[in-house]
Amino acid sequence: MKSEYDFSQGEQGKFYHPDATFHYPIYLEPDVEEFVTKIAEHKKIEVQALVNEWLRNNIKLIQSIE
Repeated sequence: MKSEYDFSQGEQGKFYHPDATFHYPIYLEPDVEEFVTKIAEHKKIEVQALVNEWLRNNIKLIQSIE
């Protein structure tokens, strides 16, 4: 690593996109991942699709109680 860098030719905001969306990874505990993976394989769907389905169902349940 250099002790000093020259940013005099740099362009501020060049890579800034105000409408950019970010997807954050979610890390499952090993036992949860194993359980979800088995069910997803059995249903022949992606783990992400299964988890989203479960979360949507929980959201509907919570909203129906409120």
